[in-house]
Amino acid sequence: MLYTIVILTILAIYGCKSDDDYRQVDFGKTIQVSRPEPHSPDHKGLRIAIAAMVSPKETFVHYRELLEYLGEKLNQEVELVQRKTYGEINELLGKGEIDLAFLCSGPYATERDKYGFELLATPEINGSHFYQAYLIVNEKSRFNNLEDLRGRVFAFTDPDSNTGKLVPTDWLMQIGERPENFFKQSIYTYSHDNSIVAVAKGMVDGASVDGLIWDFYAQRNPSITNSTRVIRKSDPYGIPPLVASKTLGTAAKASISELLFSMHQDAKGRKILDQLMIDRFIDPQDEWYDSIRNMSRKAVRGIGGIREHEKP
Repeated sequence: MLYTIVILTILAIYGCKSDDDYRQVDFGKTIQVSRPEPHSPDHKGLRIAIAAMVSPKETFVHYRELLEYLGEKLNQEVELVQRKTYGEINELLGKGEIDLAFLCSGPYATERDKYGFELLATPEINGSHFYQAYLIVNEKSRFNNLEDLRGRVFAFTDPDSNTGKLVPTDWLMQIGERPENFFKQSIYTYSHDNSIVAVAKGMVDGASVDGLIWDFYAQRNPSITNSTRVIRKSDPYGIPPLVASKTLGTAAKASISELLFSMHQDAKGRKILDQLMIDRFIDPQDEWYDSIRNMSRKAVRGIGGIREHEKP
């Protein structure tokens, strides 16, 4: 079955007054990609989800060979599952309707206990298992810092995104501000490449994006990033991991981990990793994500304190 991603490019948004009032907008081209059939109890293969950190077309292109490699080595059918939001992927994992997922660091760190995620592997990129958020603006703009974006239009990625929502919210809290008061208009694009394109085309004034994704396009498809400029980088956070559902068997998890950890030593595996700009997969540690949890708790306390203070 095929589904069509329909893109809305009209940004007629006026004055957001609460987080629930943010307008949610999709960006990109109209494309068609395969959508897996609903999960059935007798399904024998692996169902692997890729959180929408990049748009469906780009996800399919970049991860297809990786999933085919896993299926070949494990001698199993592998299906790619995609959903619009991080929250939908979390729900599927929690229900055991998918087996594995490449998650954003934010949903893993803050919802691990709720959904029973189990860390399986983490990419190592440029010798590091950490990444950063990049605050980007249009290359031709005069914006040079976060304060310059006051009263402007800003793109978040997903409500649960670390680099695309939590980090810029934390930056604003550090100067005593909230997104709904600081920005004139705020939208969700639901993928980091969509946010980059929105900034590049002048559809929004700024965005906070996954630095790994910005760097990937800067090297592999610079036409996407050439019209943008990085004006701030965040502290380092644990790279988005591959997690397993609590319903996936112990033996299966061990086989998948072993395969991923040795992938860089296999000629075909090395070629696929090079295309993804991944050095190798390594055994992740949960404490790498503690700083995200701390930032999330701080945001919750800050919002609660502000709302209490604003009560008449």
